[in-house]
Amino acid sequence: MSKDKNKLLIVESPAKAKTISKYLGAEYRVLASVGHIRDLPKSSKNAIDIAGGFVPHYEIVKGKEKIVEELSRAAKESSSVWLATDPDREGEAIAWHIAEAIGLGERKTQNEKLKINRVVFHEITPEAIREALAHPREIDNNLLHAQEARRVLDRLFGYDLSGLIWQKLRYGLSAGRVQSPALRILVEREKEIRAFIPETYWVITAVLKTKNGAEITFTAAIEPKTEVEAQTIVTAGQNARWQVGGVEARAVARRPRPPFTTSTLQQAASSRLGFSPAVTMRYAQRLYEAGLITYMRTDSTNMNATAVRDIIALARKEYGEIYAKAPRFYQTKSKNAQEAHEAIRPTKIQTRAGGGGDGERKLYDLIWRRTMACQMAEAEGAQTTIAAIADNPAVPAFAANGYRIKFDGWLRADPAARGEEKELPAVTKDETLDLKSITSEGKATTPPNRYSEAGLVKELEKRGIGRPSTYAAIIKTILDRGYVEKISRSLQPTETGEVVSDFLTTHFHDYVSDSFTAKMEDELDEIAGGRLEYVKSLKHFYGPFHQAVIAKKTLPKINNLGEGPATMECPTCGSAMVWKLGRGGKFLSCARFPACAGARSAAGEAMQGSKETG
Repeated sequence: MSKDKNKLLIVESPAKAKTISKYLGAEYRVLASVGHIRDLPKSSKNAIDIAGGFVPHYEIVKGKEKIVEELSRAAKESSSVWLATDPDREGEAIAWHIAEAIGLGERKTQNEKLKINRVVFHEITPEAIREALAHPREIDNNLLHAQEARRVLDRLFGYDLSGLIWQKLRYGLSAGRVQSPALRILVEREKEIRAFIPETYWVITAVLKTKNGAEITFTAAIEPKTEVEAQTIVTAGQNARWQVGGVEARAVARRPRPPFTTSTLQQAASSRLGFSPAVTMRYAQRLYEAGLITYMRTDSTNMNATAVRDIIALARKEYGEIYAKAPRFYQTKSKNAQEAHEAIRPTKIQTRAGGGGDGERKLYDLIWRRTMACQMAEAEGAQTTIAAIADNPAVPAFAANGYRIKFDGWLRADPAARGEEKELPAVTKDETLDLKSITSEGKATTPPNRYSEAGLVKELEKRGIGRPSTYAAIIKTILDRGYVEKISRSLQPTETGEVVSDFLTTHFHDYVSDSFTAKMEDELDEIAGGRLEYVKSLKHFYGPFHQAVIAKKTLPKINNLGEGPATMECPTCGSAMVWKLGRGGKFLSCARFPACAGARSAAGEAMQGSKETG
């Protein structure tokens, strides 16, 4: 094989390798690293040389030895190596690890040092790949150091704090730099729900007929606090004459939403399709690797000019000239988003459907519709309010609200975004209305809702906690650790999760606060941009943090979490009981332990032996 037909291109995923191979032909051999091939050792204290400048010591990931051998052998047979891992910090780090693990910097061809080419593309299409291959670069050390700083930060935070929690609470528990603030948010909401005191009120509705026979449901403008007050209004309304008090119509234009970012895709897929963030990202990864959508980890709403032009052309062809008048540009909300990255969109808008399974097809359809809609005309309509009044002063004003679409605009491409607009019939002021019914219904104010997975992603993004590549992993981690349960579509902290969160909030409030976590994310972005040094950032964090952990080593072990209910006696000796934390969560232990091993479950059932964890 001649030199110019002996090139090796390495990506992370076998699926990605398969798609790219179709476009490159025999000139390139395309292989996959199958994700990370090196990482910090899982349990070694010596994983990071802190004194030497926070130098990480990596090792080959268990089970990846054969892949490293294959890549190394292929590199020896190649005239050049092209590292085409994902276009983000994680991808940059994987590219560097591949180069290090197979010794690319040391390899030489017959005449010169083996050339390493780092190439990036945001969509897997022939055009994008050819463009990337025409403009190779070196590995970006700033991006690499930002990923390395995140990995080292997370390890140092987790290692130090988890060790303390083992000593003071229970063996096997853990803490995370980003997961712990996410857990705290859920626990704070849970406490709000518990502390909530509901208030009763009555909603009064009247169904009134227009002169044309149309029925409209009106709601009273006030909400009585007592049933007696509500019934007084109902009785007065039954004996009154009604008419239209006024009609207010206000023209409203609904702008299309921006194209998807990672966060908004996860939120929309949750509300529309019922997908968890992890499932959404799994399907999106497959669509990306198949060349159907652009890279799915992004916080940019930018789209390239060619894509915008193609979307507008298709909208005009499919729906008419009036539906797409001019390009729309969206301002990216994230201050650290890279505009070179694009929003999530189909690589070819003309491809109306795509995906290898039902879930992938549904997600692709969601992305296609959002992408089409974002370049289309505004939807135009009228927000209408009709007031109904009675001739009895004891009856308050009633109102009905509705929305009428006059021009569907972008909703033509994305009708599911229309919602449930209530159409109101045409009426005129002072028109007589006939009462069909008037009723009251007692209700109670409700506590705030628990976060759904998509809701938590939105909250994390708003608070600056995590980045597009980490949202799904954050939620998966707190679920896997047993700190949170998914009940229906809501995230509810477990007893164990609440105890761990309370411990961290009490003793390490500054390190699990929104401001600290967001500040660290900003510093990682500064490192990625070459504006902050890796060692300086880690020193600034680790010195005070490590001292704070050492200072808390004098805390006594938390042997109980408070007195148990007075009605709960030890099933063995009849003594009082205390709450403790076991592997299955909170339980009741005899206050005389270890003299008595009596125990009850949290529900009060007697258990065999004590569940003490020591």
